[in-house]
Amino acid sequence: MSEVLSGPVHVLWLILGATGGVIFYGRFYVQWWASEREKRSVMPVAFWYMSSVGSLMLLVYAVHEQSPVGALGQSLNIVIYSRNLVHIWRENGRLTKAGNAAIHAAVAAISTIAVVLVIHIWLSEYHHTQTITQTEANQVWFWLALGVAGQALFASRFIIQWIATELKRRSVVPRIFWHISIVASLLQLACFWQRQEWIFALGMIANILVYTRNIWFIHANPETPDNAAKMA
Repeated sequence: MSEVLSGPVHVLWLILGATGGVIFYGRFYVQWWASEREKRSVMPVAFWYMSSVGSLMLLVYAVHEQSPVGALGQSLNIVIYSRNLVHIWRENGRLTKAGNAAIHAAVAAISTIAVVLVIHIWLSEYHHTQTITQTEANQVWFWLALGVAGQALFASRFIIQWIATELKRRSVVPRIFWHISIVASLLQLACFWQRQEWIFALGMIANILVYTRNIWFIHANPETPDNAAKMA
């Protein structure tokens, strides 16, 4: 019976991962479309909603697939995405005290669970490398280290964006965000490609073009300040 169900269940997991990937990586195409319309680099509010939903879906998928870098990359993102939404809602006068408390409680719970799951996945990967040859283990850790380096850069761009947002008390994206994005994408792409984690690999490829386009917008309009979230 389990063999009969394995096919449909596997397809459902692929659908979850693919849908999460379309939402999460597609957010930058929404951002690109908004920027093309404005003729400058802007960050629409939809970006942060898509970031939150897509990230949670990819986190669940990465845990199921036991993807160390994939799970690590989605583990704490919700903290930054939710903080941007909080600032946007506050600026629009749509955030109540009860809503603010509920959001932070939910994010804290999700983040705690995510960290525990990520630790479990990395421990499983470590135990796996104990069952293969040293040469094979070294290769595994090399590619994982490359992916982690890329993820560290990915995280740093949003930390920089978060700091800029907290300082200005509104959702903004500093220019360095886009330069870091390209380097981080290439590093993670190498890791995901080698491990044949195609949903994550294709997501990296899809977004490099968008990052490059934003850099073009910024250099074409050097007088333009850091792009803010477009309230729409």
